[in-house]
Amino acid sequence: MKKTLIALAAVVATGAAFAQSSVTMYGVADISVGDDNVAGTKFRAFASNTMNNGTSRLGVRGTEDLGGGLKASFNFEQGISLLNGATDANTYQRAAWVELSGGFGALRAGRSLSPTFFGVAAYELTGTANYSALVNQFGFAGAAGGSRNNSMIAYTTPNMGGLTATIGTVLSGNDASAAAGNQSKYDLNVIYKSGPLVAAFTYAKVQGVDKGWSLGGSYNLGAATIAASYQDPTGANKGFTIGASTKAGPVMLTFDIARVTSGAKNTDFLLEAKYPLSKRTFAYGAFHREGQAKVNTYGVGVRHNF
Repeated sequence: MKKTLIALAAVVATGAAFAQSSVTMYGVADISVGDDNVAGTKFRAFASNTMNNGTSRLGVRGTEDLGGGLKASFNFEQGISLLNGATDANTYQRAAWVELSGGFGALRAGRSLSPTFFGVAAYELTGTANYSALVNQFGFAGAAGGSRNNSMIAYTTPNMGGLTATIGTVLSGNDASAAAGNQSKYDLNVIYKSGPLVAAFTYAKVQGVDKGWSLGGSYNLGAATIAASYQDPTGANKGFTIGASTKAGPVMLTFDIARVTSGAKNTDFLLEAKYPLSKRTFAYGAFHREGQAKVNTYGVGVRHNF
């Protein structure tokens, strides 16, 4: 861990020496206390848990201007537990990619957040928090999607009047589904953002194994933002989500419902409150109800972005 931090600090310190380039260290520190109803445990502290707003992390990213409107970018990111300082088993498990971008769009290769993740995140009211009712109920197109892809090659179009699309693939030689053998994978989104409206379609498929998709959106009414989606992930758990966010003074309140309408029917509820302490730090509280098991989880915490 110390060697990793020294290496990252060295990269940041020397970043200014490269002409027309920038390198930035960034991260998230998030910790909470609460109860997640795990058998044998009591009220306790959480880090990188379901009852955290987000997963603590440390990363480094950079961009170089190659001229002619072309840029090269990279990102390495690892998770860190605030309970004991432990890092992910794979050092850069959260991100490890390089990208070329320009007027043609962007071409990225490596381990990265998936197109299905970005599609859902475009309208999900909590910002895909760890305790999100949508994410905990349906995931990102189920097992076919997932929040991240290894060995992914992805292309994102330029913004065309608010419309963008990303298609990613994992080649069969990189074994996208080890349990099924060498299988190719496709992962895509189409996102539209214009004024108060956001809409997104996602689709993911592991060739010959499984597939999943979703369609959702949000609309800012001024006094509140409403959101809804239909989810058809891998397996039988099809369903929908509805929710709304509104401000009560400085506090942002969000209420979400995620309902499975096929297979084992159940409904998850989420109530979230966020209070800004600064532009980069906020306190939060969340209550999540898992409908099928009838389990209540709750917690309060602080998140600092740097």
